[in-house]
Amino acid sequence: MATEILMPALSPTMEEGTLAKWLKKEGDEVRSGDILAEIETDKATMEFEAVDEGILGKILIAEGTAGVKVNTPIAVLVEEGESADAVSSGKTPAPEEPKDEAAPAQEAPKASPAASPAPAAKPEGDRIFASPLARRIATEKGLDLATVKGSGPRGRIVKADVEGAQKPAAPAAKAEAAAPQADAPAAAAAPVTSPAASAASVAKLLADREFEEITLDGMRKTIAARLSEAKQTIPHFYLRREVALDALMAFRADLNAKLESRGVKLSVNDFIIKACAVALQQVPNANAVWAGDRILRLKPSDVAVAVAIEGGLFTPVLRDAHQKSLSALSAEMKDLAARARTKKLAPHEYQGGSFAISNLGMFGIENFDAVINPPHGSILAVGAGIRKPVVAKDGAITTATMMSMTLSVDHRVIDGALGAEFLKAIVENLENPIAMLA
Repeated sequence: MATEILMPALSPTMEEGTLAKWLKKEGDEVRSGDILAEIETDKATMEFEAVDEGILGKILIAEGTAGVKVNTPIAVLVEEGESADAVSSGKTPAPEEPKDEAAPAQEAPKASPAASPAPAAKPEGDRIFASPLARRIATEKGLDLATVKGSGPRGRIVKADVEGAQKPAAPAAKAEAAAPQADAPAAAAAPVTSPAASAASVAKLLADREFEEITLDGMRKTIAARLSEAKQTIPHFYLRREVALDALMAFRADLNAKLESRGVKLSVNDFIIKACAVALQQVPNANAVWAGDRILRLKPSDVAVAVAIEGGLFTPVLRDAHQKSLSALSAEMKDLAARARTKKLAPHEYQGGSFAISNLGMFGIENFDAVINPPHGSILAVGAGIRKPVVAKDGAITTATMMSMTLSVDHRVIDGALGAEFLKAIVENLENPIAMLA
């Protein structure tokens, strides 16, 4: 029986995507787990795997087509000797699952993004619909497939679903952990402004000037929506401190000299990541996120770091950063940043964490205020290290390399005194790097 292959939801905020490249052509045999195409989401270019077997009878969406809505038919899979014409002409055969289960999948594009999370894979008897590759990954990770929501056709669990899933510690924790994620699709779908009215009115103002109109891609739309939501709904406040970097710079130079034979070169940013990860353990009440009607406090230090890419930015997450050495953090950050710039990060690599770092010091910016990325409780804006005159402890005038830092805080999660304690811990870790690593 001919089967439609639908545009999958490859990330929680994805509503549409670009079909970047077909890796199979019409007439090719397709087996479950085969990579069919590369699809650009709002954040990354990801591989789309087949969940059914057959022959690729007809490609409905050509390579390079942008703005393809989730659940739109993109190709037709047929059996040997079968024609794809019936399906591609609109005479879609009834799906194999019972009608009451298939209906939500067909109606999903009509529902609002906030009300249409990926359906859970529903067992039929003891059967759970999942691709062989997804089953293997779930077994390796110790995941119960009954707890994983599938984004494939008719709720089928695919590779991306199990890669982004985490093994729940307990039922209660699982229910609470779901709360901050529930806001993600709504955030992505929130209108930035009234596009028709604002575009027309602004263009009218510039009617006598030469300009170029740039269409927003999925990433830019998501960034605009999430940051608009952040500034409108999160009660930001800001705490500022300066850090004396001379001890850290001397310690870094000594370490790099000793690590040169291993090909390791530590950056100041590596020390900042480590200092923040340790501070989240020293001030555990600051290691928290906002979850709608409650606060979720994390145990590990999962630190997100902003990485600028063409047309936007990623915030890859360094998980368990407090437990990793400086050289391990440096290598992992370099890998994440390189793959972020080519949009090759998996969703679980840029989602999560309670706290983020945005470092513009490398661009010469002395100080700035960063916008919190929900559901994070805070973000640290890091400026450039600048040599300036300071008053020493003995009262003498001397010079030191000073770096400005601003902690943007969600007042619903962290109060002023707690934020000040957290920032103080970060400063002390940076000014006493040897003690931080002890």
